[in-house]
Amino acid sequence: MIAGSMVALVTPMDAQGQLDWASLTKLVDFHLQEGTNAIVAVGTTGESATLDVNEHIEVIRRVVDQVNGRIPVIAGTGGNSTRESVDLTAAAKNVGADACLLVTPYYNKPTQEGLYQHFRHIAESVAIPQILYNVPGRTVCDMLPETVERLAKISNIIGIKEATGDLKRGQEVLDRVSKDFLVYSGDDATAVELMLMGGKGNISVTANVAPREMADLCAAAMRGDAETARAINDKLMPLHKALFIESNPIPVKWALHEMGLMPDGIRLPLTWLSPRCHEPLRQALRQSGVLA
Repeated sequence: MIAGSMVALVTPMDAQGQLDWASLTKLVDFHLQEGTNAIVAVGTTGESATLDVNEHIEVIRRVVDQVNGRIPVIAGTGGNSTRESVDLTAAAKNVGADACLLVTPYYNKPTQEGLYQHFRHIAESVAIPQILYNVPGRTVCDMLPETVERLAKISNIIGIKEATGDLKRGQEVLDRVSKDFLVYSGDDATAVELMLMGGKGNISVTANVAPREMADLCAAAMRGDAETARAINDKLMPLHKALFIESNPIPVKWALHEMGLMPDGIRLPLTWLSPRCHEPLRQALRQSGVLA
């Protein structure tokens, strides 16, 4: 079972927006050393929308090769084109990913039936475990719990990253699916509560900069130790909030640069963190114990 703290890994770039492979290696080592339970390569936080296909597959391949089976690697392979999603999912399987994360199609606004047919087609086309990803704040597309319930009956659709931050929604999804279907949080601020309700982990932005703390938080929540989990979460809450002071992954890439883990690179149309945001984010890093 893929569970626990799953980092939504950034894709390091230099100041010209070119991929920085040495920093990618450094980041993967950082997570292996700090107890991260799984790595999501080229999800939203990994700038999947701005990498070309060859870059996308190469990032996944390098992460898979470096991890070498020590923890699961989940490849972000979703998109708003069903055919392209099938191709990326097949490519991720070919380079050895353990599972794929498939975001709801953005921009074209499919119906619930369209979402069902989209994900069913990908699942039937590529024999790899697949995780649905619902994040309507980014996609303007909300996959409703009844659609998740239908999709959960497909054998290689194994779970969902529910990133609405709505705990009532999370509970409804949990109530509708079997206990074998993995419900993950995709919202750091509310992840503890979803795990205490029965969720199996958190696909996390905060884990990029505080991997040990997020791994401890998830372990505590999943064993039902609410007191410990909430105490860690309270310490990290300034970071959960500040990492969204501008659009993700702008703040988290700045934070990793501030920590000395990668250069100051991001790709248009995203821009580097605005100067007015530097001190609030730096203060959150200090409050959470990430920076001295």
